[in-house]
Amino acid sequence: MTTTKTTDTTAAEAQEKEAEATATSDGYVTVPLQGYEVTKDVQVMLATKWRASAIRAANSGDIDRFMEMVLHEDDYETYLELDPDQGSIMQFTQDAAERSGEALGKSSGPSRSGKNTRRR
Repeated sequence: MTTTKTTDTTAAEAQEKEAEATATSDGYVTVPLQGYEVTKDVQVMLATKWRASAIRAANSGDIDRFMEMVLHEDDYETYLELDPDQGSIMQFTQDAAERSGEALGKSSGPSRSGKNTRRR
């Protein structure tokens, strides 16, 4: 009697494996970017490599600066030509994060202790 060993992979492990498969050797993933009339694939830096300054630019609404910092230098002009709307940019960043093995807004952050640490 032979037994077959099966492995269970969690969703996070599956995402990580997909990211490894889709990432190029230079740290970029290919993500579709929806423009006004057309969608084109662009190369974007792995979301885990986005600098804090790029995140700040996005959070402050400087999307051009953000895209300049995270897109491959060959694809920034494509972004400008596509002129995507806000919804397309949001979808793009979510897709980039997922293909990088991350999920935006899913960080649990530090856990709070159930024990009160304040002394009386």
